Amino acid sequence: MSKKDPRLERAGVSGFNKPKRTPKHPKKSHVVVAKEGDKIKTIRFGEQGAKTAGKPKAGESERMKKKRASFKARHRANIKKGKMSAAYWADREKW
Repeated sequence: MSKKDPRLERAGVSGFNKPKRTPKHPKKSHVVVAKEGDKIKTIRFGEQGAKTAGKPKAGESERMKKKRASFKARHRANIKKGKMSAAYWADREKW
């Protein structure tokens, strides 16, 4: 039986690659302990209180659709880096 990784406990998440909201954090809205192969990294991501975040809503305005598309275009290179980048997690969870 393996001992639980202390990084998971410190971040307060249930497992590797399982993001969690951090409502009390002053700047970042989420935390995840990312694991890819043998590499493990704690990543805080997402702007606290961002109004555009979330999946596209039914009847969403054109402005919000453009804002979402702009985020994805602006961060495309970093999103492609995969699980070890904050942009990947922000894209997956918030945008």
